[in-house]
Amino acid sequence: QDLQGAVARVEQARAVARIGKADLLPTLELNPSYDHFQRSSSSFGGSGTFTGDIFAVPLDLSYEVDLWGKIRRSFESASAEAQASLSAYHTVLLTLTADVARVYFALRTLDVETDILRQTIALRQEAFELVQRRLEGGVVSQLDLARAKTELASAEAELTDVQRRRAELENALAVLCGQTASEFHFEAKPVTLTPPRLPRGLTSRVLERRPDVAQAERQVAAANARIGVAQAAYFPVVRLTGSGGFQSAKFDSLFETDSRVWSLGPSISLPIFAGGRNAAQVRAVKAEYAATVAAYRQQVLQAFQEVEDALANLRWRAEQAQIHVRIVESAREAASISRVRYEQGLVNYLEVVDAERSRLEAERGAKQILNQQLASTILFIKALGGGWD
Repeated sequence: QDLQGAVARVEQARAVARIGKADLLPTLELNPSYDHFQRSSSSFGGSGTFTGDIFAVPLDLSYEVDLWGKIRRSFESASAEAQASLSAYHTVLLTLTADVARVYFALRTLDVETDILRQTIALRQEAFELVQRRLEGGVVSQLDLARAKTELASAEAELTDVQRRRAELENALAVLCGQTASEFHFEAKPVTLTPPRLPRGLTSRVLERRPDVAQAERQVAAANARIGVAQAAYFPVVRLTGSGGFQSAKFDSLFETDSRVWSLGPSISLPIFAGGRNAAQVRAVKAEYAATVAAYRQQVLQAFQEVEDALANLRWRAEQAQIHVRIVESAREAASISRVRYEQGLVNYLEVVDAERSRLEAERGAKQILNQQLASTILFIKALGGGWD
């Protein structure tokens, strides 16, 4: 809905710009008329009254000569506003795209977590049953059974929480896609995603593609053009008006050669006194221009900050990912060693189950870090305005 609203605002701004462009051209109107009148003869030195008819089919022309650039500057302002509205639309589109990607990757990460938690529950169920058998054999105490039961219930609770969060993300994705949550379903699919490789040596010119920066720059251009419009109010307005057509007292002879009429001439409107309105208007638009320049500079500074923040985030996430890679490798090695030791009869099966549980927890933590990496990558791409190509 936000995107549709942005599209409507673009169309509105473009229509306003077309109106401004039309002001550069003359207007031509056909105004047919009929008058039945009664007039006093005393106006002509006589007495009494007389009646008559007038049929007219004139073609009226009006054109404002843009000597001082008021109309051109007004059109420039409207065009810049239309371009700013288009950039605002791209800002909404970029934000929507980033949100969809972020929610999608988070949802897929939860699918992977769900798969890992189900494996964890299976292992803890197996451990619980093993402890229960050992309790019956008098090898362990009731405390060991309670601990095994607690770990199993804890894993089941975590799975329920992950499923709840996935449902919320699926509903959010439905809204972002413009659909009702009840009619939207995204099939669970555990997939392993890899963050894209980022280019090196990006220059500040990449920020020029950011739609919010482009929007602020176009608003500066629009405000600058409005200064010219306000200053033109000090100068006279010159118009050319003309009319040509047919006029007759009888309809039968309306379109005869002798019924042709025409007129053509200029008119000048010179401002003499406006109570300080024009000067105040110029000061107002100049202040508006200064405000848009400040807003543009602030937008550029914010863009640089967002890029630097995103880069810093990516660096830290990459380091965390490397640490978790080592954690997963160590956990897998420990699980492998425990299985070998169990097969050799050196340890009991509980040690194997515990090692497998640690491995699954390490893999789950690595997937969570991967999701954070993907989210940081999305923020970085968004900060660049949608990419770097």
